[in-house]
Amino acid sequence: MNIFYNLICTIERYWQRFLFGFVVLVIIPVIAAVSLYLYKTEWRHTVLKDIQARGELVVVTRNAPTTYYEGQNGEYAGLEYDLAVAFAEYIGVKVRFVVRDGVEEILNSIDQGEADVAAAGLTRTGLDSEKYLFGPSYQSVHEKVVCRRNHKGVPASIEELAGRQLVIPAGRYAEQLGKLKREYPWLEWEQDPASDTELLLWKVWKREIECTVSDSNIVAMTQRYYPELIPALDLNDYSSLAWVLPDNGKHLQAVMLVWLEDFIEAGGLNDLMERYYGHLESFDYVDTRRFRNKIYQTLPKYRRWFMQAAKKYGLDWKLLAAISYQESHWNPRARSPTGVRGMMMLTLPTARQLGIGNRLDAKTNIFAGARYLAQLRARLPSSIQEPERTWMLLAAYNMGYGHLSDARLLAKRMGMDPDRWIDLEQVLPLLSQRKYYRRFKHGYARGYEALQYVERVRVYNDILRQK
Repeated sequence: MNIFYNLICTIERYWQRFLFGFVVLVIIPVIAAVSLYLYKTEWRHTVLKDIQARGELVVVTRNAPTTYYEGQNGEYAGLEYDLAVAFAEYIGVKVRFVVRDGVEEILNSIDQGEADVAAAGLTRTGLDSEKYLFGPSYQSVHEKVVCRRNHKGVPASIEELAGRQLVIPAGRYAEQLGKLKREYPWLEWEQDPASDTELLLWKVWKREIECTVSDSNIVAMTQRYYPELIPALDLNDYSSLAWVLPDNGKHLQAVMLVWLEDFIEAGGLNDLMERYYGHLESFDYVDTRRFRNKIYQTLPKYRRWFMQAAKKYGLDWKLLAAISYQESHWNPRARSPTGVRGMMMLTLPTARQLGIGNRLDAKTNIFAGARYLAQLRARLPSSIQEPERTWMLLAAYNMGYGHLSDARLLAKRMGMDPDRWIDLEQVLPLLSQRKYYRRFKHGYARGYEALQYVERVRVYNDILRQK
C-alpha cells in the first residue's frame, strides 16, 4: 500500500514540475507574445486617432531655407513647413513644429516619442529601414560634391578629388562615399559633427575648407547667396527625400500615401516646387555676384527711399528694391531704347498719369514706381492668393496689366487655373504666337520675357531677404 502511495506522490510531484515548467517555458511566453502583438496591432491602428484626439501633429524639422524658416513679417515658410501644414489639414488637426539641429538630434526626437514625424529634408540613404518607417517620396535630389571657384579649378571626376580636403556633416553622405571608397581606396573625407550642410557650404565659400557634399536642392538654393560655389560632380544617380516615422507608424504611413497622391493630383506639390525652386533655373553667376556687390556699394544710397515708399504704399521694401535693380541696376539715369527711364524705368505715359515731371530724380521715381505697383495690385482679382499674387503683380509691371489679363483668360480657355502662377507660366509664352494673341484684345506680348523678369526679381528678392 505504501509503495502505491509513494508511487502516486512521485508521479504527482513530477506532474506538478512538468506543469510549472510548461507554464514558464511555453504558456507565459506565448501569452506575452500574443499580448505584445495585440498591443502593437492596436497601437498601429490608433496612432492617427491619438493624433486627432489631441488635435495636434508634432513635426520635428530643422531651420534651413529648404525646410523651415521664418520669413517676412514673422510668418513661417519652407517646403517641409507647407507640406506638413497641408497634411495636418488633411487629417483635421493643427501642426506644431519642434526644431532640432542635425540628423542625430532629429532622429532622437522620433526615438523618444517627442515627435510623430520628421520632416527635415532627409533621404532614405543611410537610415535604418528596420528601425524607421518612411513616408512617400516627394522630391528627388542628387548628392553633389561642391567646391569654390579658384585657381585650382573644380574636380570634374572622382579621380580629381585626390588631395582635396573633403568635409561632410555627421550622419549624411558617408554611406555613398563608403561605396565609392571600395573602387577608389585612396578617397578620404572628414565628418564634422558640429556643422550641418548649409554651414559647410558657407565654410567652402569662406575658403575654410576646400569641398563638401550637399543635396542638389540645398546647393541650388545656396548658390544665390554664394555664387562662387560650384556643384562639381554627382556622387549618385539620385536620392529620395521622405518623411521619417517610428516603426509603429504603419497606419499613419498609409494615410500619408493616400494624402500625397491626392495632393499631387490636385497640383499642390507642383505649386510648392514652383514656389521654392521654380526661379532657381535662372541662376547667373556673373549677374548674381554683381548684384551682391551692389547691395553694399549702391543700395545704401537709396535704401531709406525704398523703405519709405514701400511703407507708404503697403509693399515690401526688399521686393521694391529687387524690382528696381532688375529695371535699372539702381541707376537713376538709366534709359532703355523704348524710352522708359529712371530707377523704376517708368514710361512717359505712366509718369504723366502719376503726375511725375522728372523721371531722373531717384526719390521721385522710386515713390512713383511704388504707387504704380500698388495700383496694379489693387486691380488684381481677390481670388489670386499669395505668393501667386506677387508673381502676377511682377508680370503685370513688366508686360502691362492688359497682357496679364489676356494670359489669364487664355489659361481659363485652355482648362487651366488663371489664379495659379504655374499655369500662367505655360500660357504666357503663347502670347507671342499669332494664332493665340490675335484672339485677345491686347494682342502680341513678349510673354517669355515676362517669365524671365519674374524669375530674376524673385532671385534678387530672396538674396535681399537673406542679407
